[in-house]
Amino acid sequence: MSLLAMEKVTVRFGGLVAVSELNLTVEPGEVVGLIGPNGAGKTTAFNAVTGLVPVSDGRVRFDGRDLGRLKPHQRTQLGLARTFQNIRLFGDQPALTNVLVGCHSGLRSGLVASLLRTPAQRREERAAAARALALLEFAGLSEVADVDAGSLPYGLQRRLEIARALATEPKLLLLDEPAAGMNESESQDLLRLVGKIRELGIAVLLIEHDMHVVMSVCDRLAVLNFGKRIALGTPDAVRENPDVVVAYLGQEVG
Repeated sequence: MSLLAMEKVTVRFGGLVAVSELNLTVEPGEVVGLIGPNGAGKTTAFNAVTGLVPVSDGRVRFDGRDLGRLKPHQRTQLGLARTFQNIRLFGDQPALTNVLVGCHSGLRSGLVASLLRTPAQRREERAAAARALALLEFAGLSEVADVDAGSLPYGLQRRLEIARALATEPKLLLLDEPAAGMNESESQDLLRLVGKIRELGIAVLLIEHDMHVVMSVCDRLAVLNFGKRIALGTPDAVRENPDVVVAYLGQEVG
């Protein structure tokens, strides 16, 4: 059974069809790229998976469960996590605090336990802090744990967002243009981080315009154009697909 299965997913905004009958699967531990020109429907497809927009037709299944009308936070609890095109960090808070926010989504202590600072609640807090520090180290950010997120270089902020998403303990991580605005060195750091995430057995679905990134890290690519999937296959197969060349790739990877 596929970890994620989008089955004839259609998303409409009034008379505009942003995504049309999209079929796409992601297997456990797989890295899949979702590419296409601007306005092709890639982010809308992400939003349909994570519950930010309703599915007009079709269905999304995750880990064997029909997501139906589940809210975004409920999908996170099932093992879905994502980042966004625009960085959404708490800029005036340290990097460690930003990752702790992700850890707290899985804490069991309620309001009363938190107010009373019960022994169980304190143990959870200590475990969350240890996990947050471990994730910062995993992402190569341990040295900036106490630095405000807004003061970090752009590439580190991107990696911090990924660390925060990993704090929710996802089975599938959705990355929306993680390499956008990065220089070559930062992109290489990102590639290494995605490779480490794959080694953990976490599947990745990513939107990316940087062809070097998608060709280097993805097992399969799905190409959207005007909301429809026009190609699906290995990076080499997609590279040579004439429909893709005309719609999007041009001479970028030729």
